Amino acid sequence: MTVHCPALFIAAPASGQGKTTVTAGLARLHRRLGRRVRIFKTGPDFLDPMTLGWAAESPVYNLDLWMCGEDHCRALLHQAAGKVDLILVEGVMGLYDGTPSGADLADHFELPVLCVIDAAAMAQTFAALAWGLTRFRPGLRLAGVLANRVGGARHAAMLTEHLPADLPFLGALARDAEMELPHRHLGLWQAEEIAGLDARLDCGADALAQTGLAHLPPPVAFRPAAPRPTTEPLLTGVRIGVARDLAFSFLYQANLDTLREAGAELHFFSPLADAVLPPCDALYLPGGYPELHLDALAANTAMKYAIRAHQAAGRPLLAECGGLLYLLDSLANPDTDPIPMVGLLPGRARMQARLTNLGLHAVRLPEGDLRGHTFHHSSAAIDLEPLARTAPLRDQGTPEAVYRLGRLTASYLHLYFPSNPGAAIRLFLP
Repeated sequence: MTVHCPALFIAAPASGQGKTTVTAGLARLHRRLGRRVRIFKTGPDFLDPMTLGWAAESPVYNLDLWMCGEDHCRALLHQAAGKVDLILVEGVMGLYDGTPSGADLADHFELPVLCVIDAAAMAQTFAALAWGLTRFRPGLRLAGVLANRVGGARHAAMLTEHLPADLPFLGALARDAEMELPHRHLGLWQAEEIAGLDARLDCGADALAQTGLAHLPPPVAFRPAAPRPTTEPLLTGVRIGVARDLAFSFLYQANLDTLREAGAELHFFSPLADAVLPPCDALYLPGGYPELHLDALAANTAMKYAIRAHQAAGRPLLAECGGLLYLLDSLANPDTDPIPMVGLLPGRARMQARLTNLGLHAVRLPEGDLRGHTFHHSSAAIDLEPLARTAPLRDQGTPEAVYRLGRLTASYLHLYFPSNPGAAIRLFLP
């Protein structure tokens, strides 16, 4: 049955324009008005969803027509539309960047697009940029444009001087450090690290309350997806230890859902703070920021011993990106000496000043084909023959190696489990 729910797709001409600040502020504004809000993030992303989930007070799921699949995206949107009063979808990078792009997603699900444009260093050119951004793809459903980081009323007037009458201008947000969200090399800070996050969200909500976005957008028709096969409960009674702290936090909510739907019991633990593993039959070490916590991870020798003992006992262990780095012999920041890590994988890694790989990838494993993405600033030298290499979606992409040592599977690739639930589940079968 088709469900109708107000919805908005928040886009921009590029990264750093303020999409997350606006999306989170809108969620906080409508939550304060008593509305139930669900946010989705376009493409692969772990950091933005942390702040967005804090603002919406509900988990944030990712939408990507290739990595997740159209039916999965449709099912997530349809399910949300039946439960909430407003759906917000934050875009990724620029509106037309990537294949598939944010514009592809918005067009596919007929989501009205709000274009957020950083106007700090422009005047009348704002109109040209807004016109091109919204007219480049005919048929794109348009909500309007919002100017961000505006200097004042006179600046706002210059921005709209040549704006076409049929292009709705929904308001201007002033430059305000009080609502900005801090960044580091992989993106936003994690929500728990941002001092005064609630105050920042309230500041953004207050500013947006003075714009044309204070009211609900028109409803969108969300059609149900085709039924998908029921996940087999192959993990019934299987206990999976999942690392989750400030060093290991890059977890798709949909991945956790997949494991639970298969019957698994998830037990979260901290490689930073815990001396022992929870009782578990399998381990999941996701990505994160181990490079920011090298001394603490190195000092926790009890945890390193417990993980080595888990692998020696022949139990499954999946390590992704930051989890891979943690299992190496050593990890170093660009200007530091190597710090000893767990020592399960023979190799070393060093953080780099620039991004070393980025993109959507597929991989063929003995358990089945899976999709995911890679995004890292480190380079690793690992003395093992890879089990497989990933296939980048982009022709110019760089494949990633996947390593296997006993029941340990490790790679820079962040897997998206719903792309093939059966294959993902088999990685954790005792």
